[in-house]
Amino acid sequence: MKVVVENKIPFITGVLDPVAEVVYLAPEDITQAAVADANALIVRTRTRCDAALLDGSAVKWIGTATIGTDHIDLDYCRRRGIEVANAPGCNAPAVAQYVFAALNHLMPEGLAGRRIGIVGVGNVGSIVARQAERAGMEVLLCDPPRERREGGDRFVSLDEIARRADVITIHVPLSHDGPDATFHLADSDFYARCLHHPVIINAARGPVIDTAATVEALDGRLIAAAVIDCWENEPTIDRQLLDRVAIATPHVAGYSLQGKQRATAMIVDAFAAAHGIDPARLGPLPFDRPTAPADVILSPADIALYDIAADDRALRRDPDSFEALRNNYKYRSEQQPFNPSPK
Repeated sequence: MKVVVENKIPFITGVLDPVAEVVYLAPEDITQAAVADANALIVRTRTRCDAALLDGSAVKWIGTATIGTDHIDLDYCRRRGIEVANAPGCNAPAVAQYVFAALNHLMPEGLAGRRIGIVGVGNVGSIVARQAERAGMEVLLCDPPRERREGGDRFVSLDEIARRADVITIHVPLSHDGPDATFHLADSDFYARCLHHPVIINAARGPVIDTAATVEALDGRLIAAAVIDCWENEPTIDRQLLDRVAIATPHVAGYSLQGKQRATAMIVDAFAAAHGIDPARLGPLPFDRPTAPADVILSPADIALYDIAADDRALRRDPDSFEALRNNYKYRSEQQPFNPSPK
């Protein structure tokens, strides 16, 4: 079996080598020719998996060491019988750490009593909600697909989020079609409905906010501030938006050490399960598996571990280095080491 692995995925080198022929390639080198005789791919968001890459190839399994799958043409894969695996929730605690590091930076007077609107209540949004409640914030949840599935009165509409929230943080996948399309979810109409001049945070996907509309909303003081980690057209980011946002980072909200470890472990596990391989035959993972995302509770000290201002300064110094900053990021810790009290 031949497996092509994107060489920017941490902690995976050598793990699959005992059971497969593994070729490690830079994202730009994962081409149609390079994957023609591969049986499996393991990638990140920078590798677009679609007909242009996969037509004529032997690929039957794709693993992405990420939460999102919008870089994979899922319809095409279904038609071709290609199985796709991702790593849901792997970096959810890291994104929550990012959100609250940003809010603590912008609101040093404290978060208690503020009203936060969370758009998208999956793995990330659920942890953000839990942390917000611990911080004394009033939490508004918006997730139409979950609301339809679960019913009840715990969810509110996007319009209510716009009307009532002091902070709006977005944690949705990118989709262009259907009743729950998220492309340009935050557009000029949305901003016009924001009555409390909220802080807007996008640590989801770049195109869920309309760049031009966000610039206009900041200039028109419809919103008080914006925190942008995910950008339209990245790594080529809009300089007008960069100049206006309060915090700008190069798509690293989820880049914690523990998040990357979880992602690699989840994809390795999925690969072994899909191919009927005894995990004992794999090479060892070079880390102890971190706490499951749903079990993570971030303390104020955990949030303070992240110096978000440093990432902001690095991007502003050289916006053209967006991709290099992301690829060479020194993974932060999302939790302090556990040091039990001596007996």
